[in-house]
Amino acid sequence: MKHLLYTLCLLLCLGVTSCNDNFLDITPVDRYSDATVWTDEALVNTFVNNIYRGQKWGFHTVMLSALCDEAMEVWSWESQPVVMSELSPSYQGILAPNYYVLSFNNITWNNLYTNIRACNLFFENVEAYGLDSDAIQQLRGEVHYLRAYFYYWLLIQWGGVPLIDRTFDPSDDMLVARNTFEETVEFIVKDLDAAAEILPVEGDKARATKGAALALKARVLLYAASDLYASQSQWASGYDHPELIGYVGGDRQARWQQAKDAAKAVMDLGVYGLYGEGKTFATVEEATQNYTDIFLCHNSEEDIMLMYYDINHNQSDWQYPRFGLFNEPNGYHGWGGNTPTGQMVDSYEMADGTSFSWDNPEHAAHPYVGREPRFYASVSYDGSKWRQRPDDVITYDSEGIIQTGYYEQADGSYSAGIDTRQGPFENWNATYTGYYMRKFIDPTVNHQYNLQSWPWRQLRYAEVLLNYAEACIELGQYDEARSYINRIRQRAGMPDIPASVTGDELRERYRHERKIELAYEQHRYFDIRRWMIAPEAIQPAQGIDIRYPYGGGDPTYTVIESVQDRQWNDKAYFMPIYLDEMQKNNLLIQNPLY
Repeated sequence: MKHLLYTLCLLLCLGVTSCNDNFLDITPVDRYSDATVWTDEALVNTFVNNIYRGQKWGFHTVMLSALCDEAMEVWSWESQPVVMSELSPSYQGILAPNYYVLSFNNITWNNLYTNIRACNLFFENVEAYGLDSDAIQQLRGEVHYLRAYFYYWLLIQWGGVPLIDRTFDPSDDMLVARNTFEETVEFIVKDLDAAAEILPVEGDKARATKGAALALKARVLLYAASDLYASQSQWASGYDHPELIGYVGGDRQARWQQAKDAAKAVMDLGVYGLYGEGKTFATVEEATQNYTDIFLCHNSEEDIMLMYYDINHNQSDWQYPRFGLFNEPNGYHGWGGNTPTGQMVDSYEMADGTSFSWDNPEHAAHPYVGREPRFYASVSYDGSKWRQRPDDVITYDSEGIIQTGYYEQADGSYSAGIDTRQGPFENWNATYTGYYMRKFIDPTVNHQYNLQSWPWRQLRYAEVLLNYAEACIELGQYDEARSYINRIRQRAGMPDIPASVTGDELRERYRHERKIELAYEQHRYFDIRRWMIAPEAIQPAQGIDIRYPYGGGDPTYTVIESVQDRQWNDKAYFMPIYLDEMQKNNLLIQNPLY
């Protein structure tokens, strides 16, 4: 019986084969062949759209801000090893490839190279299939931008990296050595120049334009001219390959000039401006609202490159874009995830342009009074007005006032405010520092249930002006630098930096301005490294303890010196190359001090 069944089956198979000798040539119904993709412009466009998804989304659960001195992540999702300088080739904490918290997955070594391969595949196939329409040419410019973008993330984390501009076949020798830092910068700039040559000046800001290519070029050249990449002998003495982590020759002043010229090229396009520039603000509240609105609109003259989250492909992911939920206070059923450090809060100036200081008795008694507009637009602090409380919380607070303080009772004990870690609602998500992030969060949205749809700003014009000003300072062009810094300050409702401020003092004022204007926008993590100020910046995170006396009256404020341990080691100027990459490719050279 078994023999009969086997024979029948064999005959059926032979019959099928004899009826269709070409059955292996049937086009799959569940996927596209290469020939189909690369002869259909719509499918080529879809291929490029998928490469765009590899960009770094800034509104994920944990932000880069929590890995430097701007903020603290409250869930202990392996971010503290980063601020403790504990990473190694075999352990990268939250920055590791495929770590389950996906905040940084797109900027890991392997995923960046995966996206670079997709870019190379695009270039090879449009050439092989002879695609040359206007639409394809624009896509060619966009992919030059995207490949440069992915290499930019490799550069600022690892220094010089293997420059791969083609795809590999299984028979190819895949062992490739690292290129020098200088060669990597030049490769990125070449791609961005090619993109700028092709792309239109204006267009869909969620896709690369000429302005985006030039703005990214300005950032790359500014970074490359910075202290870190000219000072290997100071912090990595004895490292045998300084060319991998910076320049080993050349004219540094010429590099600053290139950075200045690159930023000026964006300015000369004449299509960008500062949101609200030229307005006269009668009150701090008006200036606060103007700065708030920069990030609560879908597009403005300040935007150069935007990124919208691909909700359609990511709805099943618990980390899909719930930025308000991730960061609102627990008294709104928020997760309070990336909370400003006390040091960051103290960095915001007074409205008159003077520095805030706890040593000033008036400041210490009323620390949140008379501060600059960007403070009120960026930080939720005890006593600040937010939005209406959820239905189950409103009986505790009908006015929507942030409560991170403690209230003395008749017996001398203290009851905790709604938004503290001892409060009555979801206190496991609450702040340790006494502050919450306010910037980017839409107060009209109920973030417990609903999404806000505002884009992440990859590039905005304020950064370009600041980049230009920094290059001017390093070239000794202080008047020119000051005029552009003051444009940023005026738009923020702040007084000008006086003409008497030059040299090192102006450099410090500039760095402060950049810290405040670009707060939480993925710059500070790299700024403290390229300026080599990380040893001073990476200190234990401070918080605030606020106590209200029984019967009412003004609270007292006590700085908590450490709510999270942090320490700096010079090896953290660069990321280590992952151990498995080193084992797969014996031509790779590890970064110093690892």
